[in-house]
Amino acid sequence: MAQSELKIGGVSVAPGESAKIQLDMPPLYTATHMSIPVYVKRGKRPGPTLFVSAAIHGDELNGIEIVSRLISSRSIERLRGTLIAVPIVNVYGVLAQSRYLPDRRDLNRSFPGSKKGSLASRLAHLFFNEIISKCDYGIDLHTGAIHRSNLPQIRANLDDLEVLEMAKAFGIPVLLNADIRDGSLRQAASDAGVKILLYEAGQALRYDEFSIRAGLRGVINTMRHLGMLNKSRSKGQDIKRFIARESGWVRASESGFVNHLAQLGDHVYKDDILATIADPFGDHRDNIVCPAEGVVIGKQNIPLTQEGEAIYHIAYFKRPSSVAEHVGILQDHLLPDDQPMT
Repeated sequence: MAQSELKIGGVSVAPGESAKIQLDMPPLYTATHMSIPVYVKRGKRPGPTLFVSAAIHGDELNGIEIVSRLISSRSIERLRGTLIAVPIVNVYGVLAQSRYLPDRRDLNRSFPGSKKGSLASRLAHLFFNEIISKCDYGIDLHTGAIHRSNLPQIRANLDDLEVLEMAKAFGIPVLLNADIRDGSLRQAASDAGVKILLYEAGQALRYDEFSIRAGLRGVINTMRHLGMLNKSRSKGQDIKRFIARESGWVRASESGFVNHLAQLGDHVYKDDILATIADPFGDHRDNIVCPAEGVVIGKQNIPLTQEGEAIYHIAYFKRPSSVAEHVGILQDHLLPDDQPMT
């Protein structure tokens, strides 16, 4: 529950107040000052403390827009508890349009960090102690890596019943019971007792409107579930949730030029041809074949591949046709003008 005093970066925020805080971090070698932007909004009434973070990988931009829209949303005006919204965690990476930090490390493999470690370790330590450790819940916003797109999906420890209920409340069809990776923000938060969801949607260095709208709606839905916001009076779409406990990447068996046949959200069957591979003369080299029935939740975007490269991410559900149907329902609801998914 929110406490009477909350201090971040030396700035105290009392119940009923809001603040935009610049959390100091190591400067550039040009002596340029650097800071993490943090928005804090505290309700007058008690409730949980939730952080929503984006751009822990500097080329993953959808989350920045989700946080921006969340901050300006009328939905959070009558907040209970505390919202800590961080639009950019890896400021260095955003400046360089890079997934990584200047020391070439992945910030999301550096938690909980150390005050005297590498740049990545110091930044992880700062974020963990100033933000994560002060929260009850968290939602970390991600996209696919460079040249890859992800279908909107929640990744979380769904064996934790409280986390499972949060994941269902988020309101998207695809829930993936995902292992926690060593050094990740999700691992550090979980070890500290913070219940956390990871939202994956869209691709690096691009805004995707469907992913942004689904993410914003999901964050607000989760806040309602946690009692931080009033329940919605309008009847929402009947979007069912489906849990996948297994997923895997389908890899290219040959190097060459890829013609994608399967797209994000497609229901695919065992032995379906997902894509074809040709050489520079246009001669057919091989097919990329689906190993089992499932739903495409991630794919490579560029038409070039090396042998062994991951091309399609397939999630395996008990009812994959229903998953694909409800992804379509969600898309039609959030993009009524029939804007295509990218």
